[in-house]
Amino acid sequence: MSEAKETYRIMISGGGTGGHIYPAIAIAHAWTARYPESEVLFVGAEGKMEMQKVPEAGYTIEGLPVAGLQRRLTLQNLSFPFKLWDSINKAKKLIKRFKPHAVVGVGGYASGPLLFVAQQQGIPTLIQEQNSFAGLTNKLLAKKAQAFCVAYAGMEKFFPADRIHFTGNPVRKDILELASKKEEAWSHFGLSKDRPVILVLGGSLGARTINDAVVASMEHMVAQGYQVLWQTGKFYFEEMTAKLATAKLSHVHAMAFIREMDLAYAAADLVISRAGALSVSELSLVGKPVIFIPSPNVAEDHQMKNALACVEQHAAVLLRDDEAVAGLAAQVDELMSDPEQMDRLGENIKKMGKPDAALEIVKQLETLIK
Repeated sequence: MSEAKETYRIMISGGGTGGHIYPAIAIAHAWTARYPESEVLFVGAEGKMEMQKVPEAGYTIEGLPVAGLQRRLTLQNLSFPFKLWDSINKAKKLIKRFKPHAVVGVGGYASGPLLFVAQQQGIPTLIQEQNSFAGLTNKLLAKKAQAFCVAYAGMEKFFPADRIHFTGNPVRKDILELASKKEEAWSHFGLSKDRPVILVLGGSLGARTINDAVVASMEHMVAQGYQVLWQTGKFYFEEMTAKLATAKLSHVHAMAFIREMDLAYAAADLVISRAGALSVSELSLVGKPVIFIPSPNVAEDHQMKNALACVEQHAAVLLRDDEAVAGLAAQVDELMSDPEQMDRLGENIKKMGKPDAALEIVKQLETLIK
């Protein structure tokens, strides 16, 4: 797409987790690449990570006082109606001031008030659903949204079929060309060229089960001739590095957070990961064999559903959270001893990838506005 001179005002709302924020930023990048004269305003939830990540990406963000509704009775739930009312009123003021041509919701409770007000005022709304099971906010907003951009088949269970567009999830572009980065990756992370690399990812905050599974299996993996590149998450980094120091294993490389994900993916021979929507979408572009260990602690068990969508295509291996600590070493051995299956998994997950997702969403947004 070439640059166009038209100026548009686009509002993008949602957040709470990286799985919502990074697709939102990717959509903004794709829109402003097409319409550099445009204004883009993000709307998030006060105190959540989008309030930091969005300005770092170069965009303005406004915060709403909205908070999520807890699934059990808590004092926080008593304040929910008041925060929601305040958020709707602030959303009205933001829309009146900004006068958007369209509003995009990427999920998370922050998008609820803004899209609700936009729909009441007849402003076109587009919903981007990352998961194979629609989130509560997106389901509530579905009736009046003009378009739904999804990453999985079968989403007509949640949204009107005639408004669904199978675009995939927008992800970072630097992971598309990995073959040329392997040497740089080995050097960057201090890895040996002679040992296969097991890349372990539990999300930016970390995953207790995955970390415990690595601790239980790392001596075995090193003895088998593998090396481990391990993102522990910032919450667990000190605890895990202490355990690693006790074990004295030179081929296990623990990091709180990996910024250079393109290099990490380039180095990896096998990936062990949670099954959040963004992780699944990135890994489908990477095209490496994956063991998914879905988190059981998420709404509607959507990580299990995301993982099963890959398993059904023979594109990943599933290891249940409650079996991971005892079963990870054996699962790694089984895969690493079967190069044909490794190749097949990598090829099949790559078939599920949508490298132009952000551009496809921009096209749908253009259609709504024009």
